[in-house]
Amino acid sequence: MSNNLIQGGQSQTDKLIRLSQLPHILVVDDDERLRRLLSQFLSENEFLVTTAVDAAEARQMLKYFQYDLIVMDVMMPGEDGLSLTKSLKADKLLTPILLLTARGEIEARIQGLEAGADDYLPKPFEPRELLLRLHAILRRMAAKPVVQNEAIRFGKWTLDLERGELTDGEDRLPLTPVEHTLLKALSGKKGEVVGREELAKLCELDAAERTIDVQITRLRKKLEEDPKLPKYIQTVRGKGYVLWPD
Repeated sequence: MSNNLIQGGQSQTDKLIRLSQLPHILVVDDDERLRRLLSQFLSENEFLVTTAVDAAEARQMLKYFQYDLIVMDVMMPGEDGLSLTKSLKADKLLTPILLLTARGEIEARIQGLEAGADDYLPKPFEPRELLLRLHAILRRMAAKPVVQNEAIRFGKWTLDLERGELTDGEDRLPLTPVEHTLLKALSGKKGEVVGREELAKLCELDAAERTIDVQITRLRKKLEEDPKLPKYIQTVRGKGYVLWPD
């Protein structure tokens, strides 16, 4: 009997270890049926899933647990997904967010990205597409940065490629995985024009819907003294972007 207990204990331990190694997703949606379906589908595809019914419950969970990804509906009663995303990113949350919404217009998607979301998927969607997008986000998160000896400065900020943040003495400004990848790509070709399609491919984003433009706008708000008159990341009309650090 003791051998059976030991074997059972080892099996349970192995299971807990395996679960701890799975990507942990927080699904935030007021639709009970969709929460259940997403939880079941993602669990069957090697994700650990926690659910929240609204923004308030999501905030409570984020106080006590760390997640690898957040999948969140935009249209929720009370605080909606856009407002919550904007608030979390303003509080320097680095966890990537994928927004779900019934609104599929391009402008709605841009609003989601401007709020700080890492990706955006309109309903109804194919579960396999959601899976592909989540894995793309995880690959960006896991990508090891290229460490360069050269310090890249933008006014008061210095780009720390290893940590993925901008630093100014004790002040630190975290970058999202997409922002980090964009700056790495541009800094690797300083003074050269890098096309939108190339940048989109590196970031595993859709190049056809102004996604890169939105991410560049977000970067400029962090880097530039006047984002409307950028000094460091300049647009080359019809071609792409070029980086001019100090």
